Amino acid sequence: MIYADIIIDISSDKLDRSFQYCVPAHLEQEIKLGMVVSIPFGNSNQLRKGYVTGLSQEAKVDPSILKEIAGCCSAEETTESRLIALAAWMKENYGSTMIQALKTVLPIKEKIRAKEKRYLSLSISEEKAAEILAQLEKTRFKARTRLLRELLQEKRLDYTTASRELGVAASVVKKLEEQGILHIEYDEVQRNSLNTGDIQKEEPLPLTTEQESAVQCILEEWKSAQPRPVLLEGVTGSGKTQVYMKLIEETLNRGEQAIVLIPEIALTYQTVRRFYARFGEKVSVINSRQSQGERYDQFKRARKGEVQVMVGPRSALFTPFSRLGLIVIDEEHEPSYKSENSPRYHARETAVKRAELEHARVVLGSATPSLEAYSRAVSDEYVLVKLKARYGERPMPKVSIVDLREELKAGNRSILSRELWEGIERRLESREQIMLFLNRRGYAGFVSCRSCGHVMKCPHCDVSLSEHNNGRLICHYCGYETKKPQVCPECGSPYIGGFKAGTQQIEKVVQDTFPGVRTLRMDFDTTRNKGSYEKILASFAAHEADVLIGTQMIVKGHDFPDVTLVGVIAADLSLNADDYRCGERTFQLLCQAVGRCGRGKKPGEAVIQTYHPDHYSIQAAAVQDYEAFYEEEMSYRELMDYPPAAHMMAVLGSCPEEELLIQAMHYLQLYINRIYKKKDLHVIGPAYASVGKVKDIYRQVIYLKHEDYGTLVRIRDQMEKYIEINSGFRKIYIQFDFS
Repeated sequence: MIYADIIIDISSDKLDRSFQYCVPAHLEQEIKLGMVVSIPFGNSNQLRKGYVTGLSQEAKVDPSILKEIAGCCSAEETTESRLIALAAWMKENYGSTMIQALKTVLPIKEKIRAKEKRYLSLSISEEKAAEILAQLEKTRFKARTRLLRELLQEKRLDYTTASRELGVAASVVKKLEEQGILHIEYDEVQRNSLNTGDIQKEEPLPLTTEQESAVQCILEEWKSAQPRPVLLEGVTGSGKTQVYMKLIEETLNRGEQAIVLIPEIALTYQTVRRFYARFGEKVSVINSRQSQGERYDQFKRARKGEVQVMVGPRSALFTPFSRLGLIVIDEEHEPSYKSENSPRYHARETAVKRAELEHARVVLGSATPSLEAYSRAVSDEYVLVKLKARYGERPMPKVSIVDLREELKAGNRSILSRELWEGIERRLESREQIMLFLNRRGYAGFVSCRSCGHVMKCPHCDVSLSEHNNGRLICHYCGYETKKPQVCPECGSPYIGGFKAGTQQIEKVVQDTFPGVRTLRMDFDTTRNKGSYEKILASFAAHEADVLIGTQMIVKGHDFPDVTLVGVIAADLSLNADDYRCGERTFQLLCQAVGRCGRGKKPGEAVIQTYHPDHYSIQAAAVQDYEAFYEEEMSYRELMDYPPAAHMMAVLGSCPEEELLIQAMHYLQLYINRIYKKKDLHVIGPAYASVGKVKDIYRQVIYLKHEDYGTLVRIRDQMEKYIEINSGFRKIYIQFDFS
């Protein structure tokens, strides 16, 4: 006998558990994980739809009290079934409840009412309507007369038009409907936030020899029985998007569909315009700024086969395409592809798994691949394809590294170095455009010296210490603490503290320094409203501003041909974040920033301002040398057992009671040491998270590092059982996060 675990209703958290059913003999060969089945539920045995989340040959309770599955639902729901199977994989791989995983992959289950447009039409012949109109004209029923006269002329009348222009009340319509003279028709209206009115159809640009070679290499891999994911490494401006579009064209010609993932909402504007100009109405888009109704309608269109290409951030990965053939992940290195909510999945691994379930292909693209993806390409788990030259033989930008310590010695206390100041002045005179990038990631925490550039770091974890309000510096990996120094321990300078500049201050400095300059600012504050990204980017593209100032959202994937100067205000900010990936993040951000200039006919120049001009990530970014950076960074990862040299699991605990949380996390650490006594497991913590308290909820973390991913999964499974049977954890919210 086979038994199936079934979840009934993912819209109700109260049913966040599976129910076991017997599988009748005639369904044993047919039943599969992820299948949608019909089951009797509750005392009334009313038939309900359920999702198979597990199969076993052992009953959890007395088999005699288990009900039987009534039947399997039709083959029309195979797309949903595969997504449910993907949810089951996410639950096991990343750690979450099945309900959380299902709600992630089945967002279309939101109960959104369809938007409809109403029309009025005659229910009788025109001859009969004319007779009734002649009778009405002799009466005092003026509104009925106006409406019937208009219907005889127009045949089909918009309900809103009738109400507003003819002054017809709902009661008048209802009366004529009751008399059988007219009826109301309903047309469903698709909500669509995509403004495509000014996008002209474009013929594809000819591929360069290098691009054509890359396409052929990828298509050759696709011919294999189990094609591997492809990592397309291309320098900024090399035309990776054109390669994507050629591969999508091949996919559509096979009668299949494609998903294109982009990391930022800010990239939607230009990306969608490019794809729409190439593929027209076949393209749709989703993002978090859309209303639930707009998102619902786009998923519905995808399910019905009305669109073939879906563009969007991480959540677009779960578009319910029935013939999925290709998943493209642009800028695959971006941290936004990692979910912050349970299940804490990564879009890269999840895309590979979905492609495996759907017999689809995956292409990852980046100028600066993540170390995880590149290490897999080096080991032949992925196929590595390179684009080494910019499109149209355009030269790479000239890059200057400015030592801010020398600027201070020369008496320049401005946030603009002398070289950057002169570069801006020249561009303004020649009517070219400038982008100023403030590398704010991680800026709030670290403490550094403005005189020598020394940063206060943890002696145990090789990450910067974070400044807290009580004047203490704390490591968020191991809990090490020390007092904030009043003078620099390296050079004795009193100029030591946190970095205070923001985009608003930079904008003010630019406006004060260059009177009459037109500036635009793009950061969290200026992009709160729906459509704000598109408005800012469209204004800059239309030359309504000379300088675009912003955080990392301005340096990712945008293409402005007249930008000839990029200034990086403070490269060190991300370099000194309290994260082992800070060197990688800095290299990626700087490469992306440098790559924004010189993309048109005019050559580009970039100025990188830093207190650490000799750091390997800054030096490698200046010459766009990924391989040199990879070798250096991997040596540090191997030394410290950080991913991808080893696997790491974070056990994240949160609770409104601080003492209870501290005690619970301490017991978890003791339990880990008890169940796994080999020395190849490194346990760090518990320590406070990078933000130790949010909305009166305290947060702590334990890190586990091991070379085998499966070992960490087994430890997690045992911890989940330990947490479940111990009542002391009922007030503690525990999450597991794998790296």
